[in-house]
Amino acid sequence: MTAVETGADLAPWKDRALPVADRVAALMAEMTTAEKVAQLFGVWVGASADGEDVAPHQHDMSEEIDLDALLPAGLGQLTRPFGTAPVDPALGALGLARAQERIAAANRFGIPALAHEECLAGFATWGATAYPVPLSWGAAFDPALARELGERIGADMRSVGIHQGLAPVLDVVRDARWGRVEETIGEDPYLVGVTATAYIQGIESTGVVATLKHFVGYSASRAGRNLAPVSVGPRELADVLLPPFEMAVRESGVRSVMNAYTDLDGVPTAADGSLLTGLLRERWGFDGTVVADYFSIAFLRDLHHRVESWTEAAEVALRAGIDVELPTVKTFGAELVRAVEEGRVDAHLIDRALERVLRQKAQLGLLDEDWSPVPPAFGEALPDGDVRGTVDLDSEGNRDLARRLAERAIVLLRNDGVLPLAAPKRIALIGPTAEDPLAVLGCYSFPAHVGVRHPEVPLGIELPTLRESLVAEFPDAEFVRAEGTSIDGGERDGFAEAVDAARGADVVVLALGDRAGLFGRGTSGEGCDAATLDLPGAQGELLEAVLAAGTPTVVTLLAGRPYALGSATTEAAAIVQSFFPGEEGTRAIAGVLSGRVNPSGRLPVSVPGDAGAQPSTYLAAPLARRTEVSNIDPTPAYPFGHGIGYSTFAWGDEATSSPELAVDGEVEVSIRIRNTSDRAGAEVVQLYLHDPVATVVQPVRRLVSFARVELDAGEAARVSFRVPADLLSFTGLSGERIVEPGRIALGFGRSSGDLAAELPLTVTGATRVVDHTRRLHAEVGITAG
Repeated sequence: MTAVETGADLAPWKDRALPVADRVAALMAEMTTAEKVAQLFGVWVGASADGEDVAPHQHDMSEEIDLDALLPAGLGQLTRPFGTAPVDPALGALGLARAQERIAAANRFGIPALAHEECLAGFATWGATAYPVPLSWGAAFDPALARELGERIGADMRSVGIHQGLAPVLDVVRDARWGRVEETIGEDPYLVGVTATAYIQGIESTGVVATLKHFVGYSASRAGRNLAPVSVGPRELADVLLPPFEMAVRESGVRSVMNAYTDLDGVPTAADGSLLTGLLRERWGFDGTVVADYFSIAFLRDLHHRVESWTEAAEVALRAGIDVELPTVKTFGAELVRAVEEGRVDAHLIDRALERVLRQKAQLGLLDEDWSPVPPAFGEALPDGDVRGTVDLDSEGNRDLARRLAERAIVLLRNDGVLPLAAPKRIALIGPTAEDPLAVLGCYSFPAHVGVRHPEVPLGIELPTLRESLVAEFPDAEFVRAEGTSIDGGERDGFAEAVDAARGADVVVLALGDRAGLFGRGTSGEGCDAATLDLPGAQGELLEAVLAAGTPTVVTLLAGRPYALGSATTEAAAIVQSFFPGEEGTRAIAGVLSGRVNPSGRLPVSVPGDAGAQPSTYLAAPLARRTEVSNIDPTPAYPFGHGIGYSTFAWGDEATSSPELAVDGEVEVSIRIRNTSDRAGAEVVQLYLHDPVATVVQPVRRLVSFARVELDAGEAARVSFRVPADLLSFTGLSGERIVEPGRIALGFGRSSGDLAAELPLTVTGATRVVDHTRRLHAEVGITAG
């Protein structure tokens, strides 16, 4: 009999005094094949199979789960115990604790499940803070704030018993028509990487496992269609799409990675061992778990037609390097167990994945002798009686962070002097997003993701509409309201009323934008792709009609992606861009309009000048920009990095430590910034690389570093960047990453389209090969004076 059967001694896998590797090996030696496989899948209790998907093909893939039959073998993960249906946080925590007791008691090793949740823009559960979406994190150009966000979200999840969060998204925007742009951080790999890495560090610091997604290429799908094929070349993959993941793996302490749904040049990523094992583990040294994006292993059969059976799908995914099937068991079931026992699937594949899973469970304390299902929110023991309302996931501190992030992320694109508004007497508030409380939320917020399927349940958090926030901000103003049109219905019969309201007002606030949703149920979000970057429905026509009325118009966007804004770029009095700014978002917008908030956000994605000139990105080679041989002009109306505020800044006195830079050296460049206005403000100094001649075509300009600089009125600072030559590297003709000698220039930019100064340099020496150990950052310094 084994120690676990006799209970005579402490089982070695429960002994924290032993090395984790020894504990895991001892446990694996005791397990049957069925018990091993059971640790490699999740179960999604309560998932809908009625067609109201919150995951792709959920209604096709979700089946009734017989927990009584499954649990004696154990269970790897619990899928979304809070995020599947509305539940009071305290009741949810208590229910999860009871479920964990049941799971641990049912299997002979006493192992609980690892519980995971979505946390893209906050813990995706009822009553939790709804923060700005990741595209707003990018707009803030503030990694420290992203880390603070991760800390708060992680702490909230951990307090109720969640072990893993499925975020952040590190996909680099390549086509803004893609519906999931709102989930990304932007169109530049450095901005994405440094912001996501900070967010992950925050989550991981709380003990919760962060999950990189979607590895890799998902955002580069053809025509911006969700889950469409990806056909990027090896250099675009290596130099644009992979760097954020590489940075996060190297620097963040991340412990999990999720594969992408797509096929990359014909190879589904769920079956791509060169990515999931060769690159991720063998080259980069990642030693955590790789979890399947929901149903992606089954998609190897049903969507990609890579295999003919569920067991083949499981074998191919395991061989590639996926460890855990999510969200529920489909291919890792009884047939896989039989295939392993009969020798049709290599048992080593199971053991390899299991070792990683159990190692992570040991790190989380789930194998410990004194493991308790009681989450931190309940202290030492599970409560008796009614616990509703005793767990607060929308604390004052959370809301303060949501406010600060929303304020910092709003981008003022244009201002002819009308802002800040000077005590207007009559404001015409026009547009479809002005009175929609959900207009500030992305598709992975709980109210938009799940709550809309439960209209009988309150929102769970306070979501003031833009109208409510403006009325509070301008208490002495009279408001005249006209919707004009809906978000995407295309109605035009309200235009006349909107124009009349505009003509009778001192100023117009025109509220336009998106409705977040899933799989075509919104204008932004997963599966809500756009054919063009025209504003949804008849909003573009409404915009032109209101502008033609002649009243100064402040165009205010609550959106999930950038849109072409037509004549507003030259005729609107001001344009205020927000990207689903969260529960404090409308107050932040109202503060910008009144001047209480000095806007300092910068565009993480370019605003197009032409709705049809897609795909387009600021990371453009010369031939991808405007040329004389094409009638399509992809020049953006507002480029990546653009944003203005109510403070003005003088840039000058640029300097370099040397006109030459060795291929293995570094150079320091600096510039002086002075606040020339009468109010404090923030400037974002962006450092761009220009490589005019290279053996492989390069983007005309790419971001290599940035610094957010806060200056009081009249204050000055010198901003310096110590730039290692490694930052100049790119993938050369041989497929190796190289630093190449020759001429370059480092430019100080207010945006990617507005350089205040450019310093020419000569890179000296022989071509140098670098690898994944290269330096990834410039050293940034800010000194007074």
